Amino acid sequence: MNVKLEDRPIEKVREETIDKLIVNYSHGVISSDAFERRLDQAMKSELHQEIVDLVADLEMDVDQKYENTKHQQFAPNYGGTLADEELKLRSVLGSLERSGQWLVPKRIKLLNVLGSATLDFTDAVFQHQDVTIELASALASDEIFVPENVNVICKTFGIVSSIENKAPSIAHRQAPTITIEGKSVMSSLEIKVKRTIKEKFLAFAEQMKDAFQSSK
Repeated sequence: MNVKLEDRPIEKVREETIDKLIVNYSHGVISSDAFERRLDQAMKSELHQEIVDLVADLEMDVDQKYENTKHQQFAPNYGGTLADEELKLRSVLGSLERSGQWLVPKRIKLLNVLGSATLDFTDAVFQHQDVTIELASALASDEIFVPENVNVICKTFGIVSSIENKAPSIAHRQAPTITIEGKSVMSSLEIKVKRTIKEKFLAFAEQMKDAFQSSK
């Protein structure tokens, strides 16, 4: 039985439309300008019919290969190799950075005194669904980058400090959740997304286009 368009979850309709836009762009059916313009409209619109109309003139649909590639790119990055349950990081009068495809343990204890620390979870490999960061920061600067498919809960207590949480935290229930707790004294803590979902869609579309052209 077909469900009426307006009764379907709008995010599912949006996802299907964006998928179709990417497939048709990667095969050269629409130009890059048309793809980006329609992508913007698909992401902003709150009307079912308006979203569907964006691909009404496009015939190509997604296939299983596309679905598999998309899952690898956008699903939370869980790994099979176990990391340690706890990771202790210290930055005293220095700088510290964790980035790339590093293994995320269940608990991270970060001490930062008169230094700068960056934890970049953009390409990190998660081992646990719930991750806790225990922060102890004094006269320091802390940056935490998260992908949009990870939830963030900030419980950090600040004393004469600047704490900004710019992460959207709207991922689904199976997504990892990072809880940040502890104290920030005369310090700054910023939690933000390194790449927006639109930037990810654009990069993924270019990847699919390159893969299709190389297979010709």
